[in-house]
Amino acid sequence: MNLLLRDRVTQALGTPRGHPIFAALYDLLTRSAEKKFLGAHRAYLAGGTAGRVLDVGSGTGANFGYYPPAAEVVGVEPDPYMARRARARAQRLGKPVTLLEVGAEQLPFPDASFDAAVVTLVLCTIPDPERSLAELGRVLRPGGQLRFLEHVRATTPGWVRFQDLVTPLWKRIGAGCHPNRDTVGAIERSGFRITELERYAFGPYPIRPMIRGVALRA
Repeated sequence: MNLLLRDRVTQALGTPRGHPIFAALYDLLTRSAEKKFLGAHRAYLAGGTAGRVLDVGSGTGANFGYYPPAAEVVGVEPDPYMARRARARAQRLGKPVTLLEVGAEQLPFPDASFDAAVVTLVLCTIPDPERSLAELGRVLRPGGQLRFLEHVRATTPGWVRFQDLVTPLWKRIGAGCHPNRDTVGAIERSGFRITELERYAFGPYPIRPMIRGVALRA
């Protein structure tokens, strides 16, 4: 049934061109960061979930190994090259993840159908983050958690100007990644109540600072 749903959704929305080279290099490029700090934050966010969980922008499946065995994980990833690698990782890990090749702007799920959503390094790239956050609010049950790890817009004027300056080029080499998005503001404007928020100075230039947090669906 899950495969049938995936095929129908893909046929209805079409398969995006994707980024084959970026997908092939992604795990290699992030290997050091995963060992130094990203892995620990993924463990915190994914490991703290329960029930039915939506993994948003699954990429190559970097979160999959951190979900509790009892969690029912559904992933969404619109890039077919990333999705192929995510499915392979889920198979290697023995994780029964249902993965759909759709974007977060139009989720094919009923209202209030998930207990939590995990978003890691995704809101920087999604074409319409506000619409995606509205969709996450729709599919989360009342009180459901949005657990996130993102790099965000800086707060110092000079650093903000630099991020704005390099964004056009960075989007091209980073598969649509925006280093200058005000993600905290977007989450709050979408009706979520942030209950936990930490900021970190790590991350390669220009994608710093980073934030990790938890927000509740109102």
